[in-house]
Amino acid sequence: MVRETSISPDDFIHPLFVTFGKGVRKEISSMPGCFQESVDRIVKNAKEVYSLGVPAVLLFGIPEHKDEIGSGAYDDHGVVQNAIKAIKDKVPGLFVITDVCMCEYTSHGHCGVIKDGEVQNDPTLELLSKEAVSHAKAGADMVAPSDMMDGRVKAIRLALDEEGLDGIPIMSYAAKYASAFYGPFREAAESTPQFGDRRSYQMDPANRREALKEVALDIEEGADIIMIKPALAYLDIISDVKDAFDVPVAAYNVSGEYSLVKAAGKLGWIDEKRIMLEILTSIKRAGADLILTYFAKDAAKILNA
Repeated sequence: MVRETSISPDDFIHPLFVTFGKGVRKEISSMPGCFQESVDRIVKNAKEVYSLGVPAVLLFGIPEHKDEIGSGAYDDHGVVQNAIKAIKDKVPGLFVITDVCMCEYTSHGHCGVIKDGEVQNDPTLELLSKEAVSHAKAGADMVAPSDMMDGRVKAIRLALDEEGLDGIPIMSYAAKYASAFYGPFREAAESTPQFGDRRSYQMDPANRREALKEVALDIEEGADIIMIKPALAYLDIISDVKDAFDVPVAAYNVSGEYSLVKAAGKLGWIDEKRIMLEILTSIKRAGADLILTYFAKDAAKILNA
């Protein structure tokens, strides 16, 4: 009766990894219980997610072919575009969000155009805008740019508006840190950089005030929801942002946070279910309105019971 914070399946967004082919369901070794799935299998997964009361999914794409400019990202017949159409056809009530970035689609694994070994900010904006428009035209309910290029929210907003897609909201990865917690995701999305790292365009984990600046810029450019990533090691950032801005706040309970719990649970060192719920509650308590988590289905099953 006096509990201050509660969680429910309504709070969750479940990330899914869609790949090419048919009948594909390949478990991600570093993320037990998570899979790369072809469109036909993604639809089955989406139906289960919706049946559990989880209202939304976030789609990541793994194309069959990659190139220097990530052309698969904005291919109208790409894996994500096909998955959007299939999910909206079979599970129309499920809210479909798409990750807008280049790293899954580029041969070099970086989030933008490369010249002389450096990521080029402004040329990347055009490609991100094309990707967002392609996703929206395929039926996506929301786009979520994760690249951390400066000015990408404004560029995407303008591109969507010009195509008559002004009703498509943007959930921006506003404060995305250059974190070691992303390790397992690199396997899941096959997006490990072929050289260097992403520290030049993601945030320094030591910085707190910078997050507020990044969030303010994205809101000014037109972001409807802002996201902090990762979540568990950045609960102070979630709290700061929630206190400072009057917009919905999302937090991404990322792959490394998920895998640590799964590994320790498998070894019997922790009570996996209790730890999972405690972590999710802490993220909500810190101020997150929405939680992107690979635990979405497992947590929903417990909460529904």
